[in-house]
Order: sequence, then structure tokens, then C-alpha cells
Amino acid sequence: MFKVILCTFLILLLVPFSEAFSAESTDTPSTLTLSINEDNIHVYQDSDGHTVVVGLVENNNSLTPVTGVQIQVNFYDDTNPVPLEVVQGNTILEVISANGKSPFSIRSASPNPQITQASVSLSSPPVPSNPKHSGLTVYSTDVFLDDSFRFSGILQNGGAPNSNTNVYLAFYDGFEPSRILGVSTIELGNVGPNAEVFFNLDEVIDSRAVGFFLFAESNIFSSNFVDIKIPPRQIVDKLITISDVSVEDSNGNTLSELSVGSPVHIKSETLIQFASEESDETAYTYYVQVKESGKMPYVEYIGKFDGRFIGTGIQTQTIDWIPEKTGLFFIETFVWDRNNVPIAEQGPFVLIIVN
Repeated sequence: MFKVILCTFLILLLVPFSEAFSAESTDTPSTLTLSINEDNIHVYQDSDGHTVVVGLVENNNSLTPVTGVQIQVNFYDDTNPVPLEVVQGNTILEVISANGKSPFSIRSASPNPQITQASVSLSSPPVPSNPKHSGLTVYSTDVFLDDSFRFSGILQNGGAPNSNTNVYLAFYDGFEPSRILGVSTIELGNVGPNAEVFFNLDEVIDSRAVGFFLFAESNIFSSNFVDIKIPPRQIVDKLITISDVSVEDSNGNTLSELSVGSPVHIKSETLIQFASEESDETAYTYYVQVKESGKMPYVEYIGKFDGRFIGTGIQTQTIDWIPEKTGLFFIETFVWDRNNVPIAEQGPFVLIIVN
């Protein structure tokens, strides 16, 4: 059984490195640079017991598209420094445009329950490529979510025949920065010139998904990424509110400035009010995420607390945190049920200074 280290959040701490490669183009002096955003990486166990690692590769070069991007994933257990498996994979897109991005999804070769950790790296230098022109256009006609996710859309092709045409949906969660939770593929095959092709998808998706990137690629064309929000699940039987988020010392004093290395308690209250009498007990997980303030906020810490609501009323949650670096940070709080479905609006932001 997977350990806590494979929790969706803790993978942010489990990816020990992401390497960037560069290569000279024979036509330009520009440098080809790829990166894997560690904050986007997500690890989960699929229905067959295999470990799946999904994430995003970014081409930071403003001039040169790349192809042949290979990614290596090392799968480990808790004790042995030698990986249990080493798997090579590719990005979803064959060609990543200049300043573009592509998700990846790499699966362990076996359903090994001993796998508890994973590391991700780029395994070979990228190859300069001719661009794939934006001859494909994709858009949605309907998005519906109940017990499963139902989506329909249309692909429009430009003035040339295409083969190996695929439409992709890369689902992401509601955290900032978002993590890629999974990628679904709709195979369309050959598409004639100036054609419109209708497509649809009906499947169960990760309940944490709040939106997805819709995009397509064929042997000669690609499309832009379209960001589509998923209609929220309706919470009809209960209302939970997070309030009074504060940071306290060991004596219960509220703090606005902290010191590196000094333990503190992040504390909040949640109010639950039931609108039905079907059940008076709700298991939940309370999450705290501490991020460094800035244009590209760095996730400094994630903690969680498992509890149960009995009936209605107020509960207090407390999570310990030891600041490790100075700066301005903000604290986010969330409450999910044990199926990883949000059952409360995100709590109020709290800014804190660490000296």
C-alpha cells in the first residue's frame, strides 16, 4: 500500500532534481533550454497498481522548437538508494514550440507496491526542430460533471490532410501553481483538409481537477492550448467554512513575524452546518500550504491534519511548522473529504514575515 510520501502534495518534496539541457543550433546562436517544473509534478497509483508520474516540460527558448524530448523516471522504495525501476518516456507533444510546453505521463513497468518515491529528470539533449504550424483549432461544445466527466468538442483542420491526429486533455488541480493530475487522449487518426471533426470523452477523472488544457497535434499541425474550467461539483448536504487562520507560538500568542528555526502552530477554525440529516459524521483532511510571496511562488511547506466532523459546530485544527528561510510568505488552508473532493471554500490568506 502506498505510503504518505506518495501523497499528491508530498511529491512536491520528493522530486530531488530537474536538470536543464542546452544545445547549439547550427542555424542560430541561441541556446536550447528545457526545464521540468517540480511544482507541477504529480504521482499516483492507477487502477492496475502501476505508479504514474505526470508533469510539464517547458521550452524556455524563444526562437527554437524542439523534438525528441526524453524523460527519465527513477522509482524507489523507502530504503534502497538503487532504483527499483528506471523508465524512459517522452512528452505528449512530438514538437514543443518556442516558449511552449508539453505534459508528460510516465508509468512504471510493473504494479510494484514497494514503490514509494520517484525522481524525474531530462535524460537527453533536445533536438532542434522545424515548427508545427497552428493548422488545428480545438474548442469545446459541452462540459458536464456528475459521477463522471463528459466532454464534447470540435477540431477544425486547415488546408492540408493530416494523419496521427490526437486531441489531448491535461487536467490540473486548484493549487497555485497548478499540478497536472492526468492526461486523456482522443485519437482521431486521419483528418481531411478543411474538415471539422466532432469528438467526445466520457470517463471518471481525478476529483481534484478544476480545469484542463485542451490541445491537439497531428503529423504536420498543432493547436494552441485552450484553458477550460470544469463546472464545480455541487455540495448539497453540508456547508463548511474555514475561518480565523492564525500563527501562534508554543504559549498561544498570535504572531505576525517569525524566526527561522523556531517552531510555530498554524491554527484555524472550521464551522460545519448540515443541510440534511442523512449522516452526522464526515471524515476530512485539513491541508496547510505555505508559499513564498513573489511572481513565481515557491511552495515552502505543506502539512495536513486528518479529522472527523461529528454533527454541526466548530472544530479547531492545528499544524506545526518550522520556518527554514527568511522572507514574506502567505498561508493557504483547504478542507477535503477522504475522496480528495473539496468540501469547503479555500480559507482566508494570511501573510507572515520570517526573519
